[in-house]
Amino acid sequence: MSVRLRKQHWGRTVLVFLLLILFLVPFYLVINNSFRSTELFVNSPFRLTNSLDPKNYIDAFAKMKFLNGLQNSFYITICAVALILFTASMCAHYLVRNRSKLSNAIFGMMVASMIVPFQAVMIPLAKIYGSLNLYNNSLTLIFFYMGFGQAFAVFIFHGFIKGIPVELEEAALIDGCGRLKNFFSIVMPNLKPVLVTVLILDVLWIWNDYLLPSMVLLSPSLRTLPLSTFSFFTTYSVDYAPLMAGLVLTIIPVIALYLLCQKQIIEGVVQGAIK
Repeated sequence: MSVRLRKQHWGRTVLVFLLLILFLVPFYLVINNSFRSTELFVNSPFRLTNSLDPKNYIDAFAKMKFLNGLQNSFYITICAVALILFTASMCAHYLVRNRSKLSNAIFGMMVASMIVPFQAVMIPLAKIYGSLNLYNNSLTLIFFYMGFGQAFAVFIFHGFIKGIPVELEEAALIDGCGRLKNFFSIVMPNLKPVLVTVLILDVLWIWNDYLLPSMVLLSPSLRTLPLSTFSFFTTYSVDYAPLMAGLVLTIIPVIALYLLCQKQIIEGVVQGAIK
């Protein structure tokens, strides 16, 4: 029996290492080739570089207007995520604490909307908002993100809020605490783990999104970082080496945020599963 268990253990270990290598290969390709020329990248993309020349990073920083794209990405991401967290948590709290056929129907429709891909509504949205001249506006993009992010956030908050004792809120109401103050003073502090989880997931989604900003933001001055990488594409060719450097510059802020909040992310996922 022990031999069988050891074989299973080694089998799982080998599988984990294979999966790890599979996930690390794209990072290796991007980081390694960000220090090489486009010609070397095309001829031998897997070959290890023997130089750490930052020329590609300097070119990418200038060509993609990194600081402008970084500012736009930060503004859109922060505003959209803040609105999602605020509105979705209040919506989920109302649906949990006011159980009725209507609230159940609303929650069911929101959950069902999660299976509808964005591509299915992309053309109608483009036609409607184009006719209203609402394109080329960061606020329009923030509004889009708030709408598309509601269903998933409400679903996560809904399951977590059900585990918060309603007696805490009733006691606060008896003591004279209003409903709005009750929510921010009693409910929100208990939502901290799941708030961090939803925050990280939405930041990753909005920061890395390319399709929706490409539809809304037409002016080069409004481009986010993912859109800025399009400057390396021309009609007949792609400048791969600076593109790799630009991708590295784009993902650095997200990786830094994840490393800073990884403890809270793990706690939120674990507590959300328990709830």
